Amino acid sequence: MLRTTAAIAAGKLTQAVAKRRGGGSALPGLVAERLDPKILGRTLASLPRGIVVVSGTNGKTTTTRMLVALIRAHGIRVFTNPTGSNFTRGVISALLGEIGLRGRPVAEMAILELDEAHALKFADAVSPTHALLLNVARDQLDRFAEIDHTAKLLAQLAARTTAGVVLNRDDSLVARSADGVRPGVRVTYFGVDESIADRLPELMEQDTRTDDAYVVPPPGEDDVLLRPRDERSFDLVIGADGDDGGGPAIGPIELKQRGLAAMMNATAATAMARHLLGARFDPDIAASALGAVTAPFGRGEVIDADGAPLELVLVKNPAGFTVALNTYGSTPVRTMIAINDSYADGRDVSWLYDVSFESLRTVGVAATSGVRAYDMALRLQYDEVPVGRVEPDLERALAQFLAERAGQPARIFCTYTAMMTLRRDLAARYHLAAFGQEA
Repeated sequence: MLRTTAAIAAGKLTQAVAKRRGGGSALPGLVAERLDPKILGRTLASLPRGIVVVSGTNGKTTTTRMLVALIRAHGIRVFTNPTGSNFTRGVISALLGEIGLRGRPVAEMAILELDEAHALKFADAVSPTHALLLNVARDQLDRFAEIDHTAKLLAQLAARTTAGVVLNRDDSLVARSADGVRPGVRVTYFGVDESIADRLPELMEQDTRTDDAYVVPPPGEDDVLLRPRDERSFDLVIGADGDDGGGPAIGPIELKQRGLAAMMNATAATAMARHLLGARFDPDIAASALGAVTAPFGRGEVIDADGAPLELVLVKNPAGFTVALNTYGSTPVRTMIAINDSYADGRDVSWLYDVSFESLRTVGVAATSGVRAYDMALRLQYDEVPVGRVEPDLERALAQFLAERAGQPARIFCTYTAMMTLRRDLAARYHLAAFGQEA
């Protein structure tokens, strides 16, 4: 107990100093973890409503944000890692502001976004009661090797979950995790309604090898299925036991974000919320809560830049970039693409050749930027997309991009570290909330 108290005190002190100096969000957690390697287990294991881990390749941050909003709207106190730090030390850093020196959280439940590898490290410290597994796609293959390996990490997380698992029924590599859950652990699914099954390639990269085939049971009465109306509004069908192919529906629900990917995130979050809340789940409260969720930092975020909208869109793999182009590229505007190859982005950017950029031909790309600015420009050349400028320096490229758009709507597609740099610059220019300080 004394060790935990000392770790919390040191972490809080580091956090206070880091905030004054504008430092990173993970350092206080690292300090606390070094002093007490078991601090997570000691502080979170006592939460009365359990610990939910959200993991998968795409959509973790948005889905976690939506799930937190749903649960809080039903009157439950939730601890989460709002900065989207996927490492255990990031979780600890977020936790430091939620606990006293004795390590007792005021929350009733934890809902945490963790990447596939660090979710297992987290599970070494404290077993999650629930897991929401989203998808498997090519993402930073130099970090996590092959798709099969990523799928196995998610399956191991499901196997270590103690109460309930919610799986993507349309991603066989995720759905097959149901085979390994512990006896007594409840399994439910989310997915798309049959009416839009032909649009699945927009949402995920399916591995078509026969040895990866997995037959998912027909939708049950607790499964949640997506049925879109337009690019922002949709219904959620509960189960599929009706004559029209669906049970009772929640909706219409209208999101602030656009596109199928955001709707799928909302479907996943709703499925887990129903799983957690049971009879307490209120469809009207859920629809209202989802409609109020703003886009997370840099993920389809719309910034008012000199009176005109500027969309900042995170991309990190072929599936995600394809969805982004289909969603945000449907309205041609002045566009910049910023690609870095830092560790957090993934060193290997050859995945850009698995994305079709033909939709950008009409307007072209005003600028490419980042460490791989020239690589991106070359890739666009193969798809006959005109490029106005190649400027590797992100801040210089942004200044030129904003100056030349003449008050018109604009859009920037960017990898993670490029997004972080651009968003900091935009925050300074337009007095935006800093990273981790969103409402």
